[in-house]
Amino acid sequence: MQKKLYKIEQGKKIDGVCGGIAEYFDIDPTLIRLIWIVFSCWGGSGIVAYIIAAIVMPRKSDVM
Repeated sequence: MQKKLYKIEQGKKIDGVCGGIAEYFDIDPTLIRLIWIVFSCWGGSGIVAYIIAAIVMPRKSDVM
């Protein structure tokens, strides 16, 4: 079965991007959120990446 990257609906904090990435890589969403915070503190690159991911990634309900 082919894996697909998408935003999650259940358990999301802002838009479901970190939860979707965590599901894709099969790791804890809290770890992804912490990594995202660290990148956001270093020059704001995490904020820009999150906004782009929120726009580009489809919702799980749209994919199914």
